[in-house]
Amino acid sequence: MSFLNRLNLLLPLIQAPMAGVSIPALAAAVSDEGALGSVGVGATDAAGARAMIAEVRARTDRAFNVNLFVHGGAVADPAREAAWLRWLVPVFAEFGAEPPSALRTIYKSFADDADMLAMLLEVAPPVVSFHFGLPSADAIAALRDRGIMLLATATSVAEARAVEAAGIEAVVAQGIEAGGHRGVFDPAAPDDALGTVALTRLLVRETGLPVIAAGGIMDGAGIAAMLALGALAAQLGTAFIACPESGADDAYRAALTGPGAYHTTLTKLISGRPARALANRFTALMQSLGDHLPPDYPIAYDAGKALHAAAKAKGEHGFGAQWAGQGAPLARAMPAARLVELLRAELEESSGRGTDGS
Repeated sequence: MSFLNRLNLLLPLIQAPMAGVSIPALAAAVSDEGALGSVGVGATDAAGARAMIAEVRARTDRAFNVNLFVHGGAVADPAREAAWLRWLVPVFAEFGAEPPSALRTIYKSFADDADMLAMLLEVAPPVVSFHFGLPSADAIAALRDRGIMLLATATSVAEARAVEAAGIEAVVAQGIEAGGHRGVFDPAAPDDALGTVALTRLLVRETGLPVIAAGGIMDGAGIAAMLALGALAAQLGTAFIACPESGADDAYRAALTGPGAYHTTLTKLISGRPARALANRFTALMQSLGDHLPPDYPIAYDAGKALHAAAKAKGEHGFGAQWAGQGAPLARAMPAARLVELLRAELEESSGRGTDGS
């Protein structure tokens, strides 16, 4: 039985788990239409994740995905963090605020979160996916023993081979076009910045895993193109930001339809890890970065969130983490169910492919 059939999916589509956007209402609406909805729990703890999973289950009886961040431990560097805060002083001052006196590691990696693992083993969501790396072999074995299907992001052939060797069941090929955080395992290593097309073909050819293409895909024609390259399915995130069920605020939605959508950029400024966002006032700080180096992820995110809060309090929304991929101008504002229906129709029109996987 194929990967999609095991999930009883009617459409080879996964809604990308963008933290803050992929809330239970959106995941459930997508899953109800025969695709795979996702919730991102990398920015919460085990109790918060448990509540999100319970809400998805209260809204739908279909399969869904729970996404976890498996980043390496942040290395605290008080001198570097103090220098970063000093660099941000003039920006905070514009809004009558001061930066935090110190920065914290605000998110725990799944690799170090025994409570999150215990919770997942207890509630057993249908699918769990990993971003930024892989958990321990023991954690993977325990999740698989509970009947949970496992996915993991890869941005290179080497990462995909590690995913395959770990016993993960499918790989998400994240091209450089994708919105949100790059899934690179080691952010300090060189990034080949492979596009979705090249990466998908490479992983189809060089691994034995089902491949899910991700990055810059916004409509049924894009899904059809990925399937033609050998992908089993496509993962779309930016396409769902404008849906009323998403967790995006009004300013984020407005920015998605503005000029910044045509100029998305990868930046470490906001969180400390490379992430693609709409061009806004935060990303524009790159022009004056010079030799300043942001702290490790997620320590830098503590400063980024504080700056956004200070600016937002004064009516300036250009310092938000407005993640989006290069296909952002193609976003369409409509209910998630309607969008999934439209994607299905576009896929059939583009490829003549039946949505039952035939």
